[in-house]
Amino acid sequence: MQVKSWAGGLFILVLVLVALSAQPQLNIGWVLADEAAGEAEQELRPDFYDDSCPQVFQIVHGIVQQAVKEEPRMAASLLRLHFHDCFVNGCDGSNLLDDTPSFHGEKNAAPNRNSLRGFEVVDAMKAALEQECPLTVSCADILAIAARDSVIESGGPWWAPSLGRRDSIDASAREANQALPGPTDTLDIIVAKFQRLGLSAEDVVVLSGAHTMGRAHCRTFSNRLYNFQNTASRRDPTLSSQYASHLEKVCPVAQGGNLIMVSSLDPHTPNLFDNTYYQNLLRGEGLLQSDQALFCSDSRYVKLYSLVSCYAHNNDAFFSDFANSMVKMGNISPLIGSHDGQIRKNCRFIDSTLI
Repeated sequence: MQVKSWAGGLFILVLVLVALSAQPQLNIGWVLADEAAGEAEQELRPDFYDDSCPQVFQIVHGIVQQAVKEEPRMAASLLRLHFHDCFVNGCDGSNLLDDTPSFHGEKNAAPNRNSLRGFEVVDAMKAALEQECPLTVSCADILAIAARDSVIESGGPWWAPSLGRRDSIDASAREANQALPGPTDTLDIIVAKFQRLGLSAEDVVVLSGAHTMGRAHCRTFSNRLYNFQNTASRRDPTLSSQYASHLEKVCPVAQGGNLIMVSSLDPHTPNLFDNTYYQNLLRGEGLLQSDQALFCSDSRYVKLYSLVSCYAHNNDAFFSDFANSMVKMGNISPLIGSHDGQIRKNCRFIDSTLI
């Protein structure tokens, strides 16, 4: 995305969105279950901003829609921001914090450095919301809503994100390095990282379906082409030979694998949120080693093997389970209540006056 091409018009966009706030809220099919009487105020809930910032969904959706229209890849980037946020000390907006001379957070941790993107889009959403309802909507909640809207804009399912998170006043590069699943992690390691956060092995398969969109650098998969398990010139045997030949053109060995180049995680429908990712796994076309590991012959994971096959043949089942797992992931260790965290005015910086 050429950020300057649309960010330069942010002022106009904000004015339009704020003007629209006087109109009835965008109806995108919201269906809420009746709330139990006396529900605790400190519980995450989809209607958290109904009174304090009723236009939050319309504002976020408008900016996501524009960003994805100008660069379809941005949908995957915004979805990934939410995932990488939640997996490190919970969904608290910590991966949005910029490093400073005295503060080293998650942005430059190994899994995120030169990889996470979309921060300017988050800035635009926050600026518009600060104009409409100052110091009300957290950056963590912006990520949750933007992730949902990014999926919708790419043809995927709708869900009601639970809201009411507050923003962290800290971030941990060390935790990011340890907690985030890596492209060469074994299935055992990935499942353990998910279970540590209260997610299941089945959630691994479901949420990995987000790789139906987006791209990955050659450095994350070139080991499967030229040096699999440290054996020179050996390919990963689980990789389709035809697909491997294609990837070798993207990451040629003569250029050391050309580690800065990127390849679509889904070579067939890279900008659509669909079940093609799972069909790719059946063909040996999982780009990352950690992707293809989901379709393995390990008897301990036969249920996961079956789930991959199910989603490959049933898009509706994938959509339904993905929506449920996203809500589940969004509930990981949120900061709630007025005594936890803060509502940042700028998602990139902690407001020291509120600590």
